[in-house]
Amino acid sequence: MTLNRKMLEENEMNGYARVEEYNPAALKRISEHYRAILKDLGEDADREGLKKTPERVAKALQFLTHGYDLDPAEILRSAMFRDRYQQMVIVKDIELYSLCEHHLLPFFGKCHVAYIPNGHIVGLSKIPRVVDAYARRLQVQERLTVEIRDCIEETLKPLGVAVVIEAQHLCMVMRGIQKQHSIATTSAFTGEFNIDKTRAEFMRLIIRGNPVG
Repeated sequence: MTLNRKMLEENEMNGYARVEEYNPAALKRISEHYRAILKDLGEDADREGLKKTPERVAKALQFLTHGYDLDPAEILRSAMFRDRYQQMVIVKDIELYSLCEHHLLPFFGKCHVAYIPNGHIVGLSKIPRVVDAYARRLQVQERLTVEIRDCIEETLKPLGVAVVIEAQHLCMVMRGIQKQHSIATTSAFTGEFNIDKTRAEFMRLIIRGNPVG
């Protein structure tokens, strides 16, 4: 499923602009499928409250998966700058919303990202954009964590990268085990963050006063 490029979120430098346009062929197909699903659930797909629901769901799904049309590495490259700074850079409490690929139910929470530059820094807003680019796909939290780490590692070539995600999964909250307060935490590290002292400093800085929710 591919969105019109005009829908994507980019900054002025590289042409990103959020515009509510959708792939019309995909919109029609997805709407038809959801209309059939409503009927299979025993609903009247023609009643007032549901008549436009299939199209709304189709639009929502295209928006929630528009990360497939984004190049996270290009997002980083659009704002890379040479700099001698070699201390930890942290962007924490990045809001994260994604869809679990197993049930197509949302999971959401916070992502904390750090890197230690090695000749290049990146515009701080680009890191949340990278998180969104991967989150706006069908995901599992474990893979999402690693994809964010690897993109920063491979693009910036830093001395180290750290990524921690804390999220609630509606597949656990609304169905299945139905544990409303469960938090899943995943982490991925490279380079200097594999050293206990560096990793401990990062964890101390992101955990302080940061309960999820």
